[in-house]
Amino acid sequence: MNAKVWLVGAGPGDPELLTLKAVRALGEAQVVLIDDLVNPEVLVHCPQARVIEVGKRGGCRSTPQAFIHRLMLRYARQGKCVVRLKGGDPCIFGRGGEEAEWLAAHGVEVELVNGITAGLAGATRCGIPLTHRGVARGVTLVTAHTQDDSDPHWSALAQSGTTLVVYMGVTRLEQVRAGLLAGGLAPETPVAMIENASLPGQRDCRSTLATMHEDARAFALKSPAILVIGEVAGQAAALQALETVAIAG
Repeated sequence: MNAKVWLVGAGPGDPELLTLKAVRALGEAQVVLIDDLVNPEVLVHCPQARVIEVGKRGGCRSTPQAFIHRLMLRYARQGKCVVRLKGGDPCIFGRGGEEAEWLAAHGVEVELVNGITAGLAGATRCGIPLTHRGVARGVTLVTAHTQDDSDPHWSALAQSGTTLVVYMGVTRLEQVRAGLLAGGLAPETPVAMIENASLPGQRDCRSTLATMHEDARAFALKSPAILVIGEVAGQAAALQALETVAIAG
């Protein structure tokens, strides 16, 4: 039997956002390596599998990546159907690319299964369209936490004209704010800070670029959370007002 690993995105947390292909892969799995941010409710689709927790989370003790690589390789070479189950999408800040490359270099077939990413799901749940005709011509996904601890090119991002969705930014709010302001983004630019995207406990704090650091502290914002920065973050109020009028009518 050929060695194979499925790299599967479990979505942002709401188990109903799992794709049909992800459900099929879980149904065939004999071993599932699961991340911390995966909702354990999705494991209902793989009752036959051995589940191994291999959590990786910013600011917390994490399973070493090299150990995860070795686990995937060991079980795949035993001829088992292996699913590496990740929160969100495996190729959006999920290390899916590097895991696929490493497995392929060791002769293991890899199949990637997309999942809905938290930035999209969280914004949608808040009524925020990440692109909106006449308001935002695109969207940029960026992480505030990098392997070498360097900052993204905030000045370029400030001038991009796109909605910015910032992942892993809770502990770097001041750097994000300062970098975008220095790059020319207006202080009154709307910001939505969204915690626990798509889950029943999702919370959001509406602010502006100038005040988001103080507002996040008052709101007690915690990880996992994403930041939506741009004019579309102010669209939700307008959408909600239209819904209120429609209901009243």
